[in-house]
Amino acid sequence: MSNKVVLITGGSSGIGKATGIFLKQKGFIVYGTTRSLDKYSDFKDFSLLELDVKKEETIKKAISDIIEKEGKLDILINNAGVGITGPIEETPIYEIEKAFDTNFNGPIRMLQAVLPEMRKQNSGLVINITSIAGYMGLPYRGIYSATKGALELVTEALRMEAKEFGVHITNLAPGDFATNIAAGRFHSPVDDNSPYKAYGRTLELINDDVSNASNPIKVAEKVLKIINTVNPKGHYKVGSFMQKFSLILKRVLPDKVYERLLLNHYKL
Repeated sequence: MSNKVVLITGGSSGIGKATGIFLKQKGFIVYGTTRSLDKYSDFKDFSLLELDVKKEETIKKAISDIIEKEGKLDILINNAGVGITGPIEETPIYEIEKAFDTNFNGPIRMLQAVLPEMRKQNSGLVINITSIAGYMGLPYRGIYSATKGALELVTEALRMEAKEFGVHITNLAPGDFATNIAAGRFHSPVDDNSPYKAYGRTLELINDDVSNASNPIKVAEKVLKIINTVNPKGHYKVGSFMQKFSLILKRVLPDKVYERLLLNHYKL
């Protein structure tokens, strides 16, 4: 059994909740976060704290409360995120900024808050939950891909910066899993007068992929495997065979050939 203390942002549902339940069953001391604690008054799966990754004061308070109670913080899982879809031309800039503020700036704020504690401990692990979509520019999901791809890259730099302090930082990129991400996602309205006629069909395909996806427990199992790895590598993936195989194809195929595969998949 482990007495390691884990903090999971976006822990009230989806991948975060599944991971929190799984790790608690394995003996970890688990704290999850939600932007609105009032909505989860009956939540009993593990400790839940109010935290908004866009608001530094809530981050500082949550981490302070954990340190005060537990005396340490061993693992941060940067899971909180939002979806965004739509033709880039028709996506409002303020919605793009909001997506980056949650998916990219949010994990950075969390890292800036926990790294001082982990440096004091001379130990710690940060797992940034990114996305297989962050490895490629997907049609009508380009902004989402960009937020996750940016986090993948910045983690590479952070790994080298934090190495001397005994802190390990890594990415875990899931493919599609059955979560409620679509419910809170911004998507540009499907407009019959838009020149981007294919967007509506693509949005339906995206939603179907999520609805028919695997149980997020597979992500939780991968998280535990990373935790139990003495020296984690920089990038991990978890998803269906074809989703992971698509990354291999991207590395080996000419750009135009790979682009054609995506066009065919999305029927564009």
